[in-house]
Parts: sequence; C-alpha cells; structure tokens
Amino acid sequence: MKLCLFILCSVVSINLKAQKSVSIDQHTSKYILSYGEIEFLEDPPGHFNISDVSAPAFNKRFKPSKVFVPKNDNEKSTYWFRIKVSNQHIDDEARVIEFYDQSIDSIAFYEPIGNHQYKQIMGGSKYLFKDRLYKHKNFTIKLNRNFIGDHVYYFSIKSEQPANVMMALKPISSFIEYGLKEYLLFGIFYGMILIFSFYNLMMFFAVRQVQYLYYILYNISIAMFEMSSNGIAYQYLWPNAPEWNEIAFGVALFFATSASLLFTREFLQVKSRVPLLNKLMIAVISLRVLFFLYCLLVDEHFFNYKYIEILPLLVCYYAGWHIWRKGYPYARFFVAGYSFLLLGVTVRILQTVLSVNLPFGPANFYILSFCFIIEMLFLSFAIGDKVRVMKKKKDNAQQQMIQQMKISQELKDNINKDLEKKVFERTKEVLHKSDIIEKQNEELLQQNELLNAQAEEIKRMNALLAEDNQTLQTNIEVVTQARVLSKNVNFEEFSKTYPDDIACFKFLSELKWNDGYQCDKCGGTHYYKGRVAYSRRCSTCNYQESVIMNTIFQNTKIPINKAFYMVFLVYTTKGEISSYKLSEMLSLRQGTCWTFSDKIKKIIKEKKKELKSAGEMGWSKLVIEKKAQKTTSF
Repeated sequence: MKLCLFILCSVVSINLKAQKSVSIDQHTSKYILSYGEIEFLEDPPGHFNISDVSAPAFNKRFKPSKVFVPKNDNEKSTYWFRIKVSNQHIDDEARVIEFYDQSIDSIAFYEPIGNHQYKQIMGGSKYLFKDRLYKHKNFTIKLNRNFIGDHVYYFSIKSEQPANVMMALKPISSFIEYGLKEYLLFGIFYGMILIFSFYNLMMFFAVRQVQYLYYILYNISIAMFEMSSNGIAYQYLWPNAPEWNEIAFGVALFFATSASLLFTREFLQVKSRVPLLNKLMIAVISLRVLFFLYCLLVDEHFFNYKYIEILPLLVCYYAGWHIWRKGYPYARFFVAGYSFLLLGVTVRILQTVLSVNLPFGPANFYILSFCFIIEMLFLSFAIGDKVRVMKKKKDNAQQQMIQQMKISQELKDNINKDLEKKVFERTKEVLHKSDIIEKQNEELLQQNELLNAQAEEIKRMNALLAEDNQTLQTNIEVVTQARVLSKNVNFEEFSKTYPDDIACFKFLSELKWNDGYQCDKCGGTHYYKGRVAYSRRCSTCNYQESVIMNTIFQNTKIPINKAFYMVFLVYTTKGEISSYKLSEMLSLRQGTCWTFSDKIKKIIKEKKKELKSAGEMGWSKLVIEKKAQKTTSF
C-alpha cells in the first residue's frame, strides 16, 4: 500500500514538474503569464468540476499553451486552465491575478486552501459589476500572500465569443499604478473623441451640411464600441445590465459602420461622382441593416462575427482612393485616415479570427484605439481641406463675377456714349429741318395772304382733330379697360393696362385717395409727395404713407401687376380658379398662389353684399382695406 502511494505521488510530482512554474519573490513586479506557464484542458460537454480536473488522473490531459495568449477555439466548450506559482518568501503586500479580456462571459477561479480543497471565486461579464472585489474594468482576483512553496491554481472559462486568456500576476501597488495610467489614457482617448465631435457639431451649425452629423454619430459610436469592448461602459454606464453588456458592442459597431458609409457618401459626393459606387454603398448599408436586425431579433451570437466589418471598411477605403485618383485633393487625407484604420482592424482580425501568435503588449493591445485616433485626425484634416477648397472655388467664382460685372459696365458705358452721340446728331438734324420748315411757312404766309383764312380754318380743324384724338384715346382706354375686365383676358393683355409698378401705383393712388387724402396718424388733409412713386407725406406730422399701405397688396412679395391680375382672376371666376391654374398662368409657386388667393377669397366673402351689384369693377373694391393689418409675406 505504501509502495502504491509512493508511486502515485511520484507520478503526480513528475507531471507537475512538466509544467513551467512561475517563480516570484519580493522583487517581482508585474509578470505576464504565457506559453508553457499556462496549461489548458478542453471540456466540450462542460461536465467537469474542480474535483475532476485536480485529480491525478487528469494531469496528462492538460496541455501547455503553444501560443503566447491561449484562446477558446471552440466557443461551445468549457476550457480549464491551470498555472503553477512558486513563492519562497512571505510578501509584504498582497498579489492579484488580473484578466485583461473583459468580454469573457464566465470565469470560475479556484484558489488552493490546503488539503486538496479549493476556494471558488466567480466572475465575468455576465455577473453584476457590483459583485466584483475590485471595482475595476478587468476581472481581478486577490491571492493569499501568506503562502510559501508551490501552489497550483485552476480556473475555467466559458464564453460565447472569442476570448483571449491574457492575465498577469502583479502586486497590489503595480495593479493600482497600471490602472491609474490606463484610465488616464482612456480619459485622453475619449476626451479627444468628444473634442472631435464638438468641433464637427460647430461646423454643422456653421455650414448646415449633414455630413458633419454623420461624422459625429461615427465618433460617438466608435467611443461606445471601445467602451463596450474594454469594460469601461460596463463599469460606468450600465453596471446592472449584463445582458445588454453582452450585445452593446455589436449595436455600437452597427451604428459606427452605417455612419461611416453615410459620411463617406456625403463627404466624397459619391452619388454625383461615381453613381455605380454609390449603388454599391447603398447595397452594403442595406445588407448591414438586415444582418443587424437578424442578430438583434433572431440570434445575438452573430454579433460576435465582428470581422464582417472589413467589407464596409474596404468599400469606404476604395471610394476615397477612387475619388482621390479622379483629382479631388482633399480625399488624400481621407485615404490616409482609413489606411490606419484598416491596419488596426487587420491586426485585430489576425489576433481574433486567425489566432496569430502576437506577443501581448500595449502596442498590439491598444493598436485599434490608436488607429481610431489617427483616423479621426486625418478625417478632420480632410474636412478642413475640403472647406478650404470650397472657399477657394467660391473666391474664384466671386472674382470672375466681379470681372464680368466690370466688363458689362464698360460695355454699358460704351453703348450709352454711342447712344448719346446719335441722339445729339439726330436732335441737331431735327432742329435744322424745323428751321427750314419754319422759314418755308413764313414765306408761304407772306406770299399768299389769301391763304390766311384757310390756315385759320386748318388750325380750327386741327384743334377739332386733336380734341377728337383725345376723345378717341379716352375711348380706347375705356375699351381696353373693358376688355381687361372680361373673363377671357390673359395676362399679356392685362399687362397692357397695368404694364409696370408705376401704372399699378397710379391706379391704386386714384382708387385709394379718390375722396381726398387723410393722414392715418394725425388726420391731416394736406400732404407732399413721398420718396416712393405715388406715396404721400403728411405736411402736419411728416408721416409717409405708401400707395399700397392699407391695401390687399401690403407686405406681399408678389410682383404688383401679377398680384393685380390674381385679384382680378379670383374675382371674375368667383373664387373657382385653382391655385395650380394661377401658378401656371403667373409663373409663381403654387403655395404662394394658394396663400394669396385664399386671402382674396376671404375678403370676397366678407364684402359679399357690397360686391353683389358692383359689376365688372367690383374687383377693385377688394383692394382697399378699412384699416392697416399685418399680412403674411408671400
């Protein structure tokens, strides 16, 4: 019996010796475990417990890690790990084991307490944050500092997403020092993202371009993705929501990818410059939305396939490269920024998907965050460069416009000089001919006194003809106005009676002050001419009243003759003409026609009794309002 026990102990001793031991002393600071220092055992059904794996029969089943950082290659299996720590001195301060991967769902750590007994410590992202011993983003276990000799620690890991078993053995002081430095870097990182976001928010308010909102959404989504990935969000934003913490990174990554594609389309103007590429980007966005909905509503496990984001990234990168090749210089900063981001994503994919054996360290652990910052810097340069290019184009256009105005002014001056010269010569010629005619008339009068009576008769007849002409002209105006007041007159014919603002103002002046002028402010009846045509200024209080004040045309931005015509059309059709017909006839916006015609219809309704027997001139009664009103601008 003693011989069997001796042989069994010898086997156990030999097997334990095969594992590389981590030796620590009072001078050992942070120690990162790697390769053969970590042995693992895969448990596909997940049925093993600490009694099973710590038994001598399981010693040969543990295998040393062949990579720097072990991973759970099969996400459906439970993985058991063990490490051997040798200590020959009692430490002055406690030591901790810190796990750097915050995405591990469940960690069961077993610390030996003697006589083949183990103390179980549970942790991981599926447990409430408040239950952790140390309120730190990384799962940290405090070890008993009073042990002497060799101790074997076991821990099991179960995670539905790829997990890296990165851990370090360090004193409390080193843990605190490292944590402070790390949180300082996080503060700088997220502070820079906030600065970038605030800067682009100011740019949006300045130029009102939607691309800046997409970029802000991208920055915030990247910040949320990083916070979800490194455990900061679980520590500070949702410590009591482990279920949400499991998918938060996927939701943030979806918004980051979508915002990146939308920003690229707007910033590079892909729709107008490369229509085919624009269709491809829309298709990628649509597929990404469908994949997100499937992950959210059907199987949240698919959120773990983060490497599919390489497709939208490559599309954005190709868009920038293609636009740059077409001769748009500001795209070079865009390409440079996405080159760094592509580098960071590639390294992360190599670490996660292809299990490339990269040594653990800040360079590769924080490379994606570093690439995000570099990308944001270059994108800010790209935005600034685009603004500079647009400003330069605007300045050039203004210079060309000024130069064209100068040329136009010179042409106008030359034409005016030519016209003045021709008018002067023509006037001189007319005056000369007038003198000749006058002399000939005098000679005729002197030579033939008998014709004096005939001349007087001719003058009398000329006077009668002039009177008849005046009467005829008046009749023509009456007929024209009657024609204008017919329902079939078009705007061209209507404009012959009211061709411009002066003719309209004259009509309004006669209509408004037909019964005499009276100041609206003081009641005075004496006035001077105002600064504007047909306006009047009170000689008592100096109050100036324009001809359209207190009329239906007050404050309207519609050309006055078109407004006249619209009043006429609405009146003659009894309000049955549509705003679409008015828009077509007057070449105005339908909304403007509808608003003004609606106002006319309301006045017709108010003056229904007054207009009942007004006849064809009834439309003019709609013009004058009883008192000044605030009207809507059209």
